[in-house]
Amino acid sequence: MQKTLSPVLKAKALDNRLPDPILGDVLAEEVMRRLDPDYDKGRFAASQIGLGAVVRAKVFDDWAREFLADHPDAVVMHLGCGLDARVFRIDPPETVDWYDLDFPAVIELREQFLPSRDHYTLIGSSVTDLAWLDRIPRGRPALMIAEGLVPYLSEADARRVITSVVDAFPTGELCFDTVSASAWRTSKWDPLGRKYNAEFHCGFDDPSALADWHPMLEYAGEAPMNDSPTLMAKAPASIRRMYRIMNLLSGFRRSSRIVRFRF
Repeated sequence: MQKTLSPVLKAKALDNRLPDPILGDVLAEEVMRRLDPDYDKGRFAASQIGLGAVVRAKVFDDWAREFLADHPDAVVMHLGCGLDARVFRIDPPETVDWYDLDFPAVIELREQFLPSRDHYTLIGSSVTDLAWLDRIPRGRPALMIAEGLVPYLSEADARRVITSVVDAFPTGELCFDTVSASAWRTSKWDPLGRKYNAEFHCGFDDPSALADWHPMLEYAGEAPMNDSPTLMAKAPASIRRMYRIMNLLSGFRRSSRIVRFRF
């Protein structure tokens, strides 16, 4: 379990050691140090997955802050939370009820390494076992964050989770990332994916079309990923050069998308 969680956590921890970090996640550094005291021996952003994860997390943080500023009485469902400390980075007001959900083994790790706080609940469950929705208060604006989750679900499961959330609340926003159809189909041959048992199970060339999954869904836009200005500003020169060359290919530039929908 720690093997699959560590790469993203390590990237956030290393980011926090930079003079001008992207996230500034102090807890990520503390937890990573407990998991692996020598975690910081390598270079920051030596791999694409590390830097991309930090840039992606910053987008979701910013979108969550925007939503909660407009809906201070919201409920937040952070699906597939892993060891991410988003609730502590954002520090929502007490009028917000925040739910972090992941497999029971991951929740046990969170209880071991991360603090608790008021109006914050951990749920140990598979995302696709929708009984967890019964634990979320209804009748309030809802924010669903699913970072690094949807590509690992089947399309049928992704659709069932998303439409069930929309059905359960009067208004809200869904924030998640997707990969292209070609990235999905070729992920089984990706050496990094094989190393961490991280094969994609769905992909979409036009994620805005997912609004057709429910009559209340409205596509609200996307944030850049592989051509992110933040990525280009923070990456080492060698990584920037690689991305500039790869981004000349539209298939690569659009292979990872960070999207949001309103309802």
